[in-house]
Amino acid sequence: MPIYRLDKAVIAFPPPHHADSSGLLAVGGDFRPERMLLAYASGIFPWSEYGGQPLWYSPDPRLVLTPETLHVRRSLAKILRRGDYEVRLDTAFDAVIAACAAAPRPGQDGTWITRRYTDAMKALHQAGWAHSAEAWHDGRLVGGLYGLSIGRAFFGESMFAAAPNASKVAFVTLVQQLGEWGIDLVDCQVETPHLRSFGAEEWPRERFLDALGERVGATTRLGPWTLTIENGPG
Repeated sequence: MPIYRLDKAVIAFPPPHHADSSGLLAVGGDFRPERMLLAYASGIFPWSEYGGQPLWYSPDPRLVLTPETLHVRRSLAKILRRGDYEVRLDTAFDAVIAACAAAPRPGQDGTWITRRYTDAMKALHQAGWAHSAEAWHDGRLVGGLYGLSIGRAFFGESMFAAAPNASKVAFVTLVQQLGEWGIDLVDCQVETPHLRSFGAEEWPRERFLDALGERVGATTRLGPWTLTIENGPG
């Protein structure tokens, strides 16, 4: 498959099924919020840069989690019940994305969370599309994740933990909250054992795109978000 070069002046993407075997679909364009929203709604996401230009992916298969398939191990369920961490939403987005960028990644040199990408995500957060779930302990941010939501879909991007199980608590709480709101498709992008342990499954890209198409047209719950389900004290 050819790798498409995007024009900065035109906000458009080629069909996701034109991606190569690695999932790479296109290079170029920019991170302006309008392009980012179109990408995610189309089943495409940015993942690193090449020569200062964004790389856009649509992998096949796609790792997907639903609130109904969420699996919480007994040891983690005990931590959730005990209330070791307080989970908050959208109170420290900038700090979460900075911590995710600084987190060491085994087998990776540096981070794909670049300054331009970060600025775009911050703009989307300010506009109510991007969100953070944060684990707090004794008034300190110790874990969390961020992503964005369109319609009834949530697109997870990255997470970090500075204390045992902190990011897991934030993730599980967020998925449970999404279920309460009817946001029933969580895009985990690519397979990892960590996400598999929560019940995430690989779907063929076409199945994912069909499910996504049924959800992105729904009314989007714009932020800032506030947790409404039960949440333990920090």
